[in-house]
Amino acid sequence: MAIEVIKINDTTWRFEDNERVRFFLLTGEEKALLIDSGMTVENARDLAEELTDLPLMLINTHGDRDHVASNHQFDTFYMNPAEEENYYKVQHMTGNYLPVEDGDVIDLGGRPLKIIALPGHTPGSIALLDVNGKILFSGDPVQDGMIFMFGPQRNMDLYRESLKKLEDMKDQFDEIYPSHGSCPVKAELIGQLYLASGNLASKDYPRWPMEFFGKPVQCVDVKVAKYLID
Repeated sequence: MAIEVIKINDTTWRFEDNERVRFFLLTGEEKALLIDSGMTVENARDLAEELTDLPLMLINTHGDRDHVASNHQFDTFYMNPAEEENYYKVQHMTGNYLPVEDGDVIDLGGRPLKIIALPGHTPGSIALLDVNGKILFSGDPVQDGMIFMFGPQRNMDLYRESLKKLEDMKDQFDEIYPSHGSCPVKAELIGQLYLASGNLASKDYPRWPMEFFGKPVQCVDVKVAKYLID
């Protein structure tokens, strides 16, 4: 599938993969970083290196298969250790990761990126805060598309705690760049998702059965996004 490359500014690009997921390239004065590596594309590194000559690193917001298609192009990549089981045992992926924990900072040279642990969607989901740019790269937990919350890796209670954590940090970012759905979205979406996710049984939210990966799920339309739940 063709990958659409969209320049956000002189140091930030987004890659739209199959109109279903996106990943990002960020550059600083000294280094470059890919945030995730695609779903259908297996040459994300080559695509990034067409845009920058800086030494290139990779970080995964989490290990779900639609975010790691080009990981094989990197000797190492950054990932939260809590994501090990999902990445290796559930997704059956390979490679060596460098651990990043909540509060760690990756500095690209004048561009510090702060790691924010967001367990719930998966155990080791993370976001990255572009501190100076006041942009949050949120991965999957904050978006207006379909938020997968079914299966053994998902935990709704932890997910809602993560949303509350982000809600308390809202003064640190102006916009959110998610991996799915619209891009960008406003920070107010966090509070809307927090309220809706605590009330998924509401009759105000239409629901219907769907099937994903051979598993029956319920799709709940909470108006600002859709949750897929068991």
